[in-house]
Amino acid sequence: MNKDLVNMKMRTKDFALRVIRLYTALPKRGEGEVLGKQIFRSGTSVGAQFREGVRSKSKADLINKLEGCLQELEETQYWLELLIDAEIIDKKRLEPLYQESDELISIFVTIVKKLKGIHNS
Repeated sequence: MNKDLVNMKMRTKDFALRVIRLYTALPKRGEGEVLGKQIFRSGTSVGAQFREGVRSKSKADLINKLEGCLQELEETQYWLELLIDAEIIDKKRLEPLYQESDELISIFVTIVKKLKGIHNS
């Protein structure tokens, strides 16, 4: 199996595990519970969609799955921002997870652009 592919499988799984640990640390009441369920769903689906993409039957299907990863990452960032802005979790505590989501977004954007034949100018 391709080394980059294995790395991305591990990295997206690690991202999901970090999201799960965040979810378990959130208050199980009020807005913490509501936001926690949202981030749990979006953050853990990134790796699942990536793995579905790896097994896709066509280039178009692969692009679709990777764009789904991007949507879930953007949504996860939104929930992270709300957790910070609502003062449920300290910004410093969430910065590494937010940074990882940024890096994953950059990687997926690059892959999708390559697959679509889009070159940066």
